[in-house]
Order: sequence, then C-alpha cells, then structure tokens
Amino acid sequence: MISPMTAPISEQLPINWFSFTLLSPLIGGLLLAFTRQAEKAFSINVIFSAATFLGSIGLALDVLQVGAHEALNGFFFVDAYNVFLVSLTSFVALTTAIYSGPYMRFEWRERGLPNHRLRLYHAMYQLFIFGMLLGFTTNNIGLMWIALELATLATVLLVSLYRTPASIAAAWKYFMLAGMGIALALFGTILIFFTSSTIFGHSNAALTWTMLYAHASELQPTVMIMAFAFLMIGYGTKIGLVPMHTWLPDAHGEGPTPVSAVLSGLLLNLALYDLVRFKMLVDLSTGSDTAGHVMIFFGTLSLLVAALSLHKQHDIKRMFSFSSIEHMGLMTIAFGIGTPLACYAGLLHMTVHSLVKSGIFFTVGHAAQAMGSQQMDRIRGLIRHHPGIGWGLLIGTAAIAGFPPFGVFTSEFLLFSATLDSYPWLIAPLLTGLLIAFAGLFRFVQPMVYGEVAEHAITVKANMVPIYVHFTLALWLGLSIPAFLSGWYKQAAALIAGG
Repeated sequence: MISPMTAPISEQLPINWFSFTLLSPLIGGLLLAFTRQAEKAFSINVIFSAATFLGSIGLALDVLQVGAHEALNGFFFVDAYNVFLVSLTSFVALTTAIYSGPYMRFEWRERGLPNHRLRLYHAMYQLFIFGMLLGFTTNNIGLMWIALELATLATVLLVSLYRTPASIAAAWKYFMLAGMGIALALFGTILIFFTSSTIFGHSNAALTWTMLYAHASELQPTVMIMAFAFLMIGYGTKIGLVPMHTWLPDAHGEGPTPVSAVLSGLLLNLALYDLVRFKMLVDLSTGSDTAGHVMIFFGTLSLLVAALSLHKQHDIKRMFSFSSIEHMGLMTIAFGIGTPLACYAGLLHMTVHSLVKSGIFFTVGHAAQAMGSQQMDRIRGLIRHHPGIGWGLLIGTAAIAGFPPFGVFTSEFLLFSATLDSYPWLIAPLLTGLLIAFAGLFRFVQPMVYGEVAEHAITVKANMVPIYVHFTLALWLGLSIPAFLSGWYKQAAALIAGG
C-alpha cells in the first residue's frame, strides 16, 4: 500500500464507485422507511445490499490498481486497509440481508412482528451499513466518531425491535454504556485536536487523518499518550473489550439474530479499525510501543475473561457473544504487537471471524426458531430434526474454535508465530485462553446437535445458502489464501506496521 507519508495521493477518487458504494445504503434506508409491503421490503433490502457490494468491489479494484485516493476535498480517503474492510462489510451485509428474508418473514408471520417494526428493521439495517461505510472511508477523525455513533444508534433501535422488557433493557444498557464509551473517545479526539491545532491551526486539516499521519512526529507525545488512554477505553467499549464488554451479551441475546450477525461480524471491526488508526499516530508521535502494550494488555484480559465466561452461559446467543469478545481480544493483541506478520494475522483473523461468526449466528437463529427457545437446554437433536442447521452449527463451532483447516486456525497460527518473535511470554495466556474457550464451546454445542429431537421442535424454512457460502470461504482461506488477497493483506499490514 502507498503510505500517505511516503508517496503522493491521487488528487481525486473515481467518484462514481465511491459515491455508488456510500449512497446505496443511504438511499435504500430512506426507501425502505416508506415501504409498507413486507414482501417488497425483503427484496429491496437485498437489492440495495447487492448494489453496495458491487460498488465496494469496483472501489477495491480502483485502489488496488491505482493506490490510495482522496475524495471530496480530502474529506474521504481509501487505502488498502480500509477498502479491504469496506469490501468485507458489504459482503457480510449482503449475505445477512439474504438470510434475514426468511428469518424476519418467520418473525412477521409466526411471532406477529408488526409491519411498522419490520419497516424500522429494514430502514435501520441499511442506515447501519451506511454508518459503517462512512466510518471506514472518512478522512476526518471527528466524522469517524460521528459515523460510529450513527451505526450504534441504528443497532440500538434494532436490538429493541421486539419491545419486550428484556430487549428494551438490553438496548438501554447498550445505549448507556456505548454512550459513555463514545464520550471518552470524543475527549481523546479533542486532545488530538489540541496538539494538532498547534501545527495546522483551527482548521479541518487538524482533524484530517492523512495530514495527521504525515506530521505525526510533530505532535506532542505526552498529549498523544493521554489521548490514546481515552480512545482505548472509548473505542474499546465498542470493540467489546473487558471490562467494558457487559453490553455485548445482552444486545446479542435480545435482538433479532441478523442483528447479532452484523454486530459481531461488522460493528466490532469498525471500532477496532478506528483504534488501530489512532495507534498508528501514537506510534509515530512517541516513537515507542506504549499504545501497543496497552492494546496487548486489554486484548489478553478480554481473551481470558471471555473464555472463562463461556462456561457460565445458558443462552446460545449470549455464549457466542462471549466468543466474539474472545476473538476481538485476539485481534487487539495482533494489532498491539504491530509487526507486519502480526498485522497480517490480525487482518486475516478479522476476515475469517466475520465470515464464521456471522455464519454461526445464521444457524443459531434458525435453531432458536425451530426449538422455540434460545436456552441451550431446550435445543436438542438438531442434526436429526434439520441436518443442515445441525451440521452448520457443529461445523461453524469447529471453525471458530480454531480447528484446521479452517481460516481461524491459519490466522491463529500466524499470530502465535508473530508472538513468539516479539513477546514469547504471551504464548502461555494465549494458549490457555484458547483451550478454555474450546472446552466451553463444545461442552454446550455437542448436546444441542446430537441426541433425540426435542418434543417442542417445529419445522422452519431455513435459508442455508449464506451459511454454506461463509463456511466455504473460511475453509478456502484456511487451505490457500488467494494471491490477490494475500497481497492485499501484505499492503495493509505494511501500512499499519509503519513499513
């Protein structure tokens, strides 16, 4: 990847692909807010998600061929790091939209979800995707903060969709904790503006990431360390790092399952992306690994606490939410180590986790509908009742637990290799956390997929295509990473590592 510090940036982004990608979910959300016919809404949601994915592919090809680009007078910026995440986000958004059709149709017809809440679901889903893409592509660290808050507010409304006391409580907890976190992140952003304004004055340049990166060595190190402390807590809340993680299991447990898929597979990625961008500035400003050490500490703590918490769960969606915390901890460790190999491992892990975890939530949603409950002791005999759902849950659990030859095993192996090179003492807590998590997952999943079918089980129409696609891609990335994708990871890893 062309680093903004070492090479010129093209004057203008091919505005057609950029505008197409960013505006598709915004227009789709506005249209779906006024679409009263449910069946049309299901189709429109998929169509606009497909359009967003198409735009992201065109945008990615432009960046990979030409290099980093700016757009709209420098307010937006794309490089190998964020355009990779734009493509991943739009792909998972598309498959989740395809999955959510039969899932939400069941909620509408069988569980009596009102039409106006179905409209709210589809509109907020597209608004969430818009907020994600805005956060990934903006070149302004203030707008980056706003975009993450926009995506958060959209998911708050989605978590509370059923309007049960439990879902409203979960949404309120999510809103309060995330709001406190984002306020701390705002204060960290203000501190960066405090030091950058001494260079650029009180202008937009003082909040422009490419300008900050180019002049990072001139920023005051002490202020940058203070800023990163607030940013770590603020964005760490959105990542789901311990001890700021308590909103995540409740939000997963009470919201619609497609929301759980995009929360784990997408929103957490945006928060981590933002934190890594700030780490890059702090590293250049201080000339030390202080930010990386802080990330390693919180990542390791999250891994161990989440692994132990897996053993105490009764709700299947809450259990897999702790698995998400575990894996976000691993990614935080990888980017905290900060070497090219570690960053490569972190990017690969981000990809396979998004694919596998969203695929798992797809199977979990159908399993909960078939068994009429999310309580794990009431989910039995899935393989006999619906082989696709049962085998999907079992294969997905094996993949997320790090079984070879799935991609999670490959990314974890690369992370272990990078850790041995830089922080050998980290191997013990890493291995301990992964083994404890492995035991917790299979302790609960095995009785759910095998045995006699529960008497209360009903037949549901399951859409297995997105599940098969996600797990097949995760398997492919474990067996052989395509050359173009590996090159993509290498460019982004070199940029993050400061190479």
